[in-house]
Amino acid sequence: MTNLTVFSCDLCGSAEASEIPEARHYTGGHPLHVCRSCGFVFVRQRRSAEAIAASWSNDLFGAKYTARIPAVVARQTFVAEMLDQAVSLAGKSVCDIGAGEGSFLEMIRDGRYGADVFGIEPSPGNGKLMAGMGIPHHVGTIETYMASDSKRRFDVAAIMWTLENCQDCLGMLRSAAEMLKPGGHVVVSTGSRILVPFKKPLHYYLGTNEPDTHAFRFSANSLKRALLLSGFTPRHINRFIDHDVLCIIAEKSHEPLIPDTLPSDDPDAVLDFFARWHHETQEFFRLA
Repeated sequence: MTNLTVFSCDLCGSAEASEIPEARHYTGGHPLHVCRSCGFVFVRQRRSAEAIAASWSNDLFGAKYTARIPAVVARQTFVAEMLDQAVSLAGKSVCDIGAGEGSFLEMIRDGRYGADVFGIEPSPGNGKLMAGMGIPHHVGTIETYMASDSKRRFDVAAIMWTLENCQDCLGMLRSAAEMLKPGGHVVVSTGSRILVPFKKPLHYYLGTNEPDTHAFRFSANSLKRALLLSGFTPRHINRFIDHDVLCIIAEKSHEPLIPDTLPSDDPDAVLDFFARWHHETQEFFRLA
């Protein structure tokens, strides 16, 4: 990796962080850190937003990832159902930030959902797929979209398995707030993996791709904190404790932010959690 910037904690600004020692075993030697103040798990050294987006566009989509497999269709269906029950998608304008191949937008546009859809996606190849489905879209990052003259306002912004893959998670959420109409909603979905029962071996969660392609690892507390810091009030959350999806629907809000009440995690508990997860993963494969 070249042209790296060292970041303090995105959620509280603290420069004090502890490395998760077990992570290097799975990441090809790349470090992963826990904030000593709020317990957020993040990659400290990152490339530019454009370089991270290029990695996803050129190296990961298609060759290593597609949303067309049953597991991803199932989790997108879960988000669609949860969102529809919370805010009713019929007639709503929905922007999917990190729209991928357009499968979620295709799902909620058609059938009984009836949403008016738009996608933001850095991959030109995925843009062509959306064009073939008749889905209006912007090829680029959230940063290039917000700088464009054609930006729209929406009722709902969807950020699904994307917030963890950008350079600036608060920047993405604040852009989502800016693009929403008054009283609009954001839905953020990610994996439920931190401070919950172990749901997969650790090497299926941490990998050897460039570490900043997955720069953030959210717990329920850290995701709530990120939303609150970005002008949202969480309204709905799924039962993430026994589900592999963590999904929060939050409303664009002007409720006062009270810093001392922001959710956080105990950094030592997070470090212990990864140590136990590593031990259980190694023990499982020793006995298998």
